Amino acid sequence: MKNVALNIDESWDIDISLISQSYLEFLEKNTNYIPKKENIFNAFKTLKKNDVKYVLFGQDPYPRELSATGYAFIDGNVKDIFSSTGTLNREVNRATSLRNFIKMALVARGDLNKDDLSPQAISSLDKSNFINDIWQLKYNFEKNGVLLLNTALVFTDKKSCVFHAKEWEAFILGTIDKLDSQKVKLILFGSFAQNLYEKNKSLQKFDAFACEHPYNISFITNEDVIEFFRPMDLLLA
Repeated sequence: MKNVALNIDESWDIDISLISQSYLEFLEKNTNYIPKKENIFNAFKTLKKNDVKYVLFGQDPYPRELSATGYAFIDGNVKDIFSSTGTLNREVNRATSLRNFIKMALVARGDLNKDDLSPQAISSLDKSNFINDIWQLKYNFEKNGVLLLNTALVFTDKKSCVFHAKEWEAFILGTIDKLDSQKVKLILFGSFAQNLYEKNKSLQKFDAFACEHPYNISFITNEDVIEFFRPMDLLLA
C-alpha cells in the first residue's frame, strides 16, 4: 500500500499506519473490492490539503466497478449529466443520490421549481451555462474546497459495509484531525456520517452541516440544504 499511498498530492500527510496491518494485507492481496487499488485514495490526489474548506462525507463507494471512482458521489459510469433530449441521463437516474443532488443543485440555482421536478421541467431548461460532464462536477466541488471523502474507501458487498467502515475509521479520523488549523466544515449526509461525528470528539471540534442523505427524495427540497449549496453554484460551467 505504500506505493499507492504516495500516489496523492504531496501536500497531504497520509498516515497508513492508522490502518491495521491485517487490513492492509487484505488490500494488498485481494482484488475483489472496488474501486481498484490505484484509485482508493483519489480524493487526496486532486485537491491540495491547504485548499480544503469542507469535507463531504459519503458512506461507501458505489457498488459497481465502473461507478466507483475514489470520490464520494462522483459516479464514473456517468459520462454526460444531461441526455440529448435535455432530461437527466439514464446513468444519473440510476445513481439515486447523484440524481437527487443534481435536482437540488438546479433548485438552488433557481432554474428548477421545487414543486415541479419532472423530466419535462428539466428538459425545458436552458443548459447553455451548465456543466454536462461528471468530472466537471468533481472539479466544481474541489474549486469550492470540498473534499469528496467516503467514510469507507472500499466496497466488497453490502453485508461487509460496517466492517470496512470500522477498518477505515482511525485513518479517516486521523486524516481529518490534521485539518484542524484550517477550520474546515464537515458536511454530514445521513445517519452514518452523523453517528461518526457524534461518537468521536476529535470530529466535534469542527463545525458541521448535517442533513438527510441525498438518497432521500426530501433532500432535493430541504431549504437548509439549498441555502448551504447555493453559493457554490456547482452546475455552472
